[in-house]
Amino acid sequence: MRADYDSEADTIQIELEVVGRLDHGKDDIAGIVVGFIDDRPATVDVIGTRDGVEEPLRAAADHYNLDAEALVAAAQAALAAPDRPVTLEVAARVVA
Repeated sequence: MRADYDSEADTIQIELEVVGRLDHGKDDIAGIVVGFIDDRPATVDVIGTRDGVEEPLRAAADHYNLDAEALVAAAQAALAAPDRPVTLEVAARVVA
């Protein structure tokens, strides 16, 4: 997972997978645009971070069946290292 915070535009783009192009995007959740490839989410853009990112990312995760903790972690890492991409490796959760 790759995330990049653009401090000038105040946006975070989280890439769930590397794609050359997106088929379409949806903005069903305020402040979030989800890009799709082959009908699956490939990117999550947070538009405007000043009011917080956790609530809209958790709403997007719930709506699109994504890993909320991974999205929030990626966004927090991007905010901590503005204007340069960060990469996170997120493993599947092991159920005991």
